[in-house]
Amino acid sequence: MVDRAQQFKPGDFSHGQVHEFLVAYGKQGGNPDLLQAAIEDQKLMTRLVNFWEQGGYEATIDQKNARAIMGKNFLGVEEAIQHFKLQPSEQAISRLKEIPFSESVLRECKNTHILIADLGLSIIGVKSRVDRNLFYSKEDAWYTNQAFAQKEGEVTWRLIRKDIVPSSTSKTWQQQQALITAVEETPEARAMVYTNILYYLVHGSRLFSSVYARCSDLGSGGCRVCVGGFGSEGLSVGGSDGNYLGGLGLAAARK
Repeated sequence: MVDRAQQFKPGDFSHGQVHEFLVAYGKQGGNPDLLQAAIEDQKLMTRLVNFWEQGGYEATIDQKNARAIMGKNFLGVEEAIQHFKLQPSEQAISRLKEIPFSESVLRECKNTHILIADLGLSIIGVKSRVDRNLFYSKEDAWYTNQAFAQKEGEVTWRLIRKDIVPSSTSKTWQQQQALITAVEETPEARAMVYTNILYYLVHGSRLFSSVYARCSDLGSGGCRVCVGGFGSEGLSVGGSDGNYLGGLGLAAARK
């Protein structure tokens, strides 16, 4: 939510902003007593600021329960609004009201997966909304005009594995596919980029920092798209020919 280390002084706000805020506040029924209560109650003020920062979004009971189970491995609508500067449509919010995974599945995956509210941004869409230094290829990336990078995704909840599938390196694409279970699938590169970048923006730590994960997409030349190598120079989006490499594993998500 709000970075409490970044505190603003009264002089950072113009008199015009203060006046316009009070006018709008009063028009919506706000009164001096309510305002004074927020001034005197730090916890109340914190909740108000977080609520405003999240675009006025209020999590559903289902989402709150899922967050309680998943802990830091829960990235909800609030995080997407704050860090990607999104304003989801009513249709998108409606699609995300309920978590499509059972409580038992969430408990099984709480340490190995990330439950994320995917608002469907394309790779190019994510890149346009964050600091370009979060990507290894800052400008004119090879994938800029590729269909897989421009494609938007379905708005839904996803359970993305936080690391490559165990024992999936040094294997061909076909050998890797034999490792995933009937309840798993290989996600698109778009979903992997969305998850990696949002997780970093929220927690300040990098997933897939020393490995690459093959995804389901194919580039225009027939290469299998892979995502990873998320070091200090940024997240990489690359391609492989389907043969085995030591640092190249398989991405996975629950169906």
